[in-house]
Amino acid sequence: MIPTEFLIAGIAAAAILLLFIGFMTKAAPDAVQQRLSQLVVQPKTLEEIDLQKPFYDRTVKPMIQRLSRARSKGENKGMIDRAQARLERAGHPGGLQGADWMGVKLLAAIGGALGGFALGLLLGGLMLGVLFGVALLGFGYIITEYWLSKRIKKRSNAIVLQLPDALDLLTISVEAGLGFDAALAKVVEKMEGPLVDEFRQALAEVRVGRVRREALRDVATRAEARPVSNFIGAIVQAEQLGVPIAKVLQIQSQQLRIERRQRAEEAAAKAPVKMLFPMVGCIFPTIFIVILGPAVVTVMGGVGI
Repeated sequence: MIPTEFLIAGIAAAAILLLFIGFMTKAAPDAVQQRLSQLVVQPKTLEEIDLQKPFYDRTVKPMIQRLSRARSKGENKGMIDRAQARLERAGHPGGLQGADWMGVKLLAAIGGALGGFALGLLLGGLMLGVLFGVALLGFGYIITEYWLSKRIKKRSNAIVLQLPDALDLLTISVEAGLGFDAALAKVVEKMEGPLVDEFRQALAEVRVGRVRREALRDVATRAEARPVSNFIGAIVQAEQLGVPIAKVLQIQSQQLRIERRQRAEEAAAKAPVKMLFPMVGCIFPTIFIVILGPAVVTVMGGVGI
């Protein structure tokens, strides 16, 4: 016969265990409620919306915009236009505009000056801090332009590398019966990359009423690459003279393939010359040490040094 105390304790333990299992086990979500929760947008406060943005958009970009507005008051409009053109060729990194780029340069100069001043104070004192601050101020201002130039060059090279594949798809689409704009839209749909982004922008401009040849010429200007300029020039000339686009695209495709093979042969011819410098600087000294090291030790031991 089980004592009453043990029976009550067992029942209580079983009840607690069942409650614990009930709390830990999640009920299967109702499909209708789950679908409704996805469709209904919960209202959010401005603070929650702002905190969901990336750190760059919340802190760095507003600072850049304030600096750009402060500098634009006395800034020459021509400099902003030139910066805007360079940013377009670079693909608008970070969504920056011409005036924003002025703020980036100013922010880099201020950061370089403060960093150089602090470094100079740690190393030698006030005068060295001022010297380092002035030097790094100019460095911070110049390094942004250098970075933008490298970004433009990298994007231009990426466009040149992507052009043959895009032109092949464009040629196939035109030969299949599509018009040039529809074939260009097919390229935009099927591919990704900087060249496709330029074609997407050109199509958007054409759809809002801009002349197609002007939109394509702007693509050549932003791409800043000779193969793209040749391709756009051939398309514009064919449109003006009434030449069939398919024939022009075939000729351009063949020409681009020849140029791509020539660039590969040129890079292969440059490879031995580029390999010479690391060989002379890194490999040959090690070989000399291995070969001449024992002889030098023997000579020094015979001489008695």
